Amino acid sequence: MLRVAEIAGQLNAGWEGQGDLEITGVAPLESAGSNDIAFAGNRKAAANAAESGAGCLLVTEDFPKGRTLIRVADPRAAIAHVVRLLFPPAAVIPGVHASAVIDSTASIDPSAAVGPLTVIGANTRIGARSSIGAGCAIAWGVQIGSDCVMHSNVTIYDNVTIGDRAVLHSGCVLGADGFGFVRTGGHYEKFPQIGRVEIGNDVEIGANACVDRAALGVTYIGDGTKLDNMVHIAHNCRIGRHVVIAAQTGLSGGVVVEDYAVIGGQVGIGDKARIETGAVLGSGCGILTSKIVRKDQVVWGTPARPLKQHLEQLANLARLPELRKRVAEIEDRQKKNKS
Repeated sequence: MLRVAEIAGQLNAGWEGQGDLEITGVAPLESAGSNDIAFAGNRKAAANAAESGAGCLLVTEDFPKGRTLIRVADPRAAIAHVVRLLFPPAAVIPGVHASAVIDSTASIDPSAAVGPLTVIGANTRIGARSSIGAGCAIAWGVQIGSDCVMHSNVTIYDNVTIGDRAVLHSGCVLGADGFGFVRTGGHYEKFPQIGRVEIGNDVEIGANACVDRAALGVTYIGDGTKLDNMVHIAHNCRIGRHVVIAAQTGLSGGVVVEDYAVIGGQVGIGDKARIETGAVLGSGCGILTSKIVRKDQVVWGTPARPLKQHLEQLANLARLPELRKRVAEIEDRQKKNKS
């Protein structure tokens, strides 16, 4: 529980109305109660805010007066901070569960926690205050930094490096073999995958996502990058800093994604494509092999094309039935004239 004035102080923001109002929850505008805080992040939400029962609203400077408000530049970002204030993550309780299997050469910081039925291999290191959930399988030579959270049933193959403050959700797999096969003599032979995976600081990887090890060299994910559930990063990909990739997207081998790119859900990216800094890939689009999406470009469709061109083509497709009808009418008139 926090008072409105306390929340405003944490946000370095101004408040008006009932500064001593106790806030116990965070809720959407339409369902918020008298002790909840909500936010109006866009014009539509601001228009509906008058009907909200929220005790306090996070709003922008131009929102009208008349109720308890905290004024901020970005209400959506501010509400995320408020959630962390009201609902801080559970503290890590140090210790190794009795059912965990830990190799004698593994190094686990005394402030870390290891859950039941977890297996940790040789020469693996777990950093300070990191939490390893139940049923995780961590192979040999894995390096895990400080303040990481691994939810249950995460699998980490050999020789993977993870930076500080990483969050790995249940079922994700780091370091599995890339899909590398060579056709020879009428059959496929496996190309040995002997590379590594490196994960930077502040990376979050969603449930059932997979990051494959490099065939040779490194598959790399930069600081601050966020992968949604069921994202697949293939061998030898290099993902820059603060990249966001939504669910069910797949990157083929050798793809490069530069800093601050945004990739929508169900996107497919072919081998050795390059997505430059700040580019945006709309949901469901397809990037052809070796294609380059230029800096800050927004693309959509399959094959992906600039958004304006994509929308024009959609408009043309929508007109095809009418065009077909007109062509049929012209053909009918021509036949009548000939007869």
